[in-house]
Amino acid sequence: MTYLGLKDVLRQGWVNAGVESPESVAAHSWGMAVLALKLCPEGLNLEHVLKLCLVHDLPEVIVGDLTPQDDVSTKSADERAAMEQLAPEWVSLFDEYEGQTTPEAVFVKSLDKLDMALQAKVYMNRSDLDLEQFIESARKTLGDHELLR
Repeated sequence: MTYLGLKDVLRQGWVNAGVESPESVAAHSWGMAVLALKLCPEGLNLEHVLKLCLVHDLPEVIVGDLTPQDDVSTKSADERAAMEQLAPEWVSLFDEYEGQTTPEAVFVKSLDKLDMALQAKVYMNRSDLDLEQFIESARKTLGDHELLR
């Protein structure tokens, strides 16, 4: 049950930005799951979406929460190896998310960015930090996606 350690892995982007008491990666995954419950389109399999939300960052228990400023040259291979070690029964879910091979995986990727943008707004409302870079990053991924409305 090593994967429960995800509760203790802080979101590195928030740490780097100076956020006091930033969320854990597990809290982020939970946030995505709640957004999925609220926003999942009728044509998608909600149960499958929730599974993807819950496992998409699981390898970070071993590899850590890497940011674009880190060396990510072996990130994909490292994360897959970590997933195989932590929960081989969920590797197919991880591969689906990473490969963006289903509409559910694409939707979950959108939720990943939406959750980040919403969390940035929470942190900006409670501090004087400028976290617009996180919101802009989400906009680049989501474009004019209906989730931003």
